[in-house]
Amino acid sequence: MTIVVVSGKGGTGKTTIATNLAWTLSHSGNPVTILDCDVENPNCHIFLHPVINRREQCSVLVPSLIEELCTGCGTCQDVCMYDAMIVLKGTVLFLPERCRSCGGCTLFCPENALNEEGKIIGTIEYGNAHDIAFVHGKLNSGELLATTLIRQVKKSISQEGVFIIDAPAGTSNSVIEAMNGADFVVLVAEPTPFGIHGLKRAVDMVRKCNLPFGVVVNRYDIGNQDVYEYCLVEDIPILAQIPNEENIAKTYSYGLVMSIALPQHRILFMNLEKSITEQMHLRQILTKDRVET
Repeated sequence: MTIVVVSGKGGTGKTTIATNLAWTLSHSGNPVTILDCDVENPNCHIFLHPVINRREQCSVLVPSLIEELCTGCGTCQDVCMYDAMIVLKGTVLFLPERCRSCGGCTLFCPENALNEEGKIIGTIEYGNAHDIAFVHGKLNSGELLATTLIRQVKKSISQEGVFIIDAPAGTSNSVIEAMNGADFVVLVAEPTPFGIHGLKRAVDMVRKCNLPFGVVVNRYDIGNQDVYEYCLVEDIPILAQIPNEENIAKTYSYGLVMSIALPQHRILFMNLEKSITEQMHLRQILTKDRVET
């Protein structure tokens, strides 16, 4: 089972939910792996403090020009939809920061004047924390291929166990890549004007991906009732509510897992686990009924 934790904007508590859910599930007899796919700003490690036992580099193929074979025909420029290849007065200029490693320029070059060579875009680290298997990706500064690194991180997903994915914030292609193949999506929102705006965008994204989902309202006792009214109208289940408490904020600022530091709040995430299971079961029933009719 793969559960992805998503938020329509940053700062809603997405990582707090992901790490606490992973810890709770790991104490329910399930083998759990958390995958931090927020590769431009991974921070699950701040709370879980994993022991890293393996690192590997993630690389992509980029074109390399063989100048003596190049005639400056401009085919590579015409093929490249990302404007990474520019031909000026018969001279080919390669802009690596624009390249998406599609391989089109190398494939269509009539003179075979382009080879492909590896370029490292980031690192994947593997470890363990609190009986939780841990994987996260770190995209190198200035690199744009977040989706490529996310796909590599997700190769750790198998048929056995529970996998919690902490997705990037927002509604970008990186988020969609993190959600791809998920069994359930947890949307984290705040009951504020910015919160409802981000939630609406996230709901639209998840619905277009046709994935089952529910909402966790973080700091539920601030702001207004817009999030609740929206979920009621849109028939979106509220999976859990996290209060706005000083002791919770302190555990976050100290880099602690709430369920460990504040045992009285473990019930929140136990109920979240139960709500997710119920929603997935309901989805299976509804899907079966539609097939049979």
